Amino acid sequence: MSRPGAATSEPHNPLTTREGWARFVSAKPLELQLVPEERLALLNGFRRDDYERDRLDYHAQLIVVATPTVRQVAHSGRRLALLNRGQISARRGLIVTGTAGTGKTTAITQLGKQHEHQARRRRQGKAPFQPVVFVTIPPAATAKMVAAEFARFLGIPLPSRPNQIEITNMVCDVLCDLGTDLVIVDEIHNLNLGSRTGAETSDQLKYLSERIPATFLYAGIDVESAGLFTGTRGRQIAGRFATLTTSPFAYGTQTERNDWSSLIATLEDALKLYRHRPGSLVRLAPYLHQRTSGMIGSLSHLIREAAIEAILNGSEKLTKPLLERVTLDHAAETSRPKAHRSRAGRHPGKVA
Repeated sequence: MSRPGAATSEPHNPLTTREGWARFVSAKPLELQLVPEERLALLNGFRRDDYERDRLDYHAQLIVVATPTVRQVAHSGRRLALLNRGQISARRGLIVTGTAGTGKTTAITQLGKQHEHQARRRRQGKAPFQPVVFVTIPPAATAKMVAAEFARFLGIPLPSRPNQIEITNMVCDVLCDLGTDLVIVDEIHNLNLGSRTGAETSDQLKYLSERIPATFLYAGIDVESAGLFTGTRGRQIAGRFATLTTSPFAYGTQTERNDWSSLIATLEDALKLYRHRPGSLVRLAPYLHQRTSGMIGSLSHLIREAAIEAILNGSEKLTKPLLERVTLDHAAETSRPKAHRSRAGRHPGKVA
């Protein structure tokens, strides 16, 4: 039996490296077929262990759902990339902002993945090619640190004591040679335009966007309240970037309730559990919304962790009592009514 989810001996490379990004772009969703229960009993110890490990790996990742946010970011990003083709200067960009847990990073990375696939299909010739670059803004970032983040993604060896201009020139030359036309910058809220360092870092990003013929996409948490649009530099950003604001799923109108239920149904259909009754999660849609406050990140965590616990404890199904035993992120847990929190606390030491 093959193990599509088996761990490999390859070193860990985050998305902010060229190797890690390439692995993400080329990765296909894990696929797993449930072995009939009558055959399951016939598997020897090692094969049974491998199969159960595959199921745990599968549910740890589950699937990426094409939420409205993912679709909107993909459509807007593609449209801007087309608009910017051939532009010499004043290329337009996109900022994805919103509260934590609303799917920003998922949306921008899925856009990057889709864009790279499309770019490579159009590509002619065998010259080195890197259509998408993905970097994050470090805390307390300086202009030199941002340039070094680009160099790190590209694997550019830096001299022992490089200066900012040297790194920037190397990065721009390499990105132009590689045909990069989409640059994704996450954690943009780490920029503080009110400080001299933050202002210089913003200028660095602006300079890179003028040197590199690419569409720039920023993502961050509540960037307006973080001050990204304040002052002269902020007004420049506001004049060049459109914004998309992500938010939790609402649950007021019938359409909103249908959208939430459809999201749950998609996740439920992906489960590979032996005794889970189809539709039982959808029937819990009101509870799941109350439990997660409509946050896609919290919902994904809840279902994936509960599925893993259902395999480990042998129940093989997701039920409300099992879901109650999963401890979610602090924001989700503290937003729950006290009565629900106290009931969840009646399972001491039982954390899925």
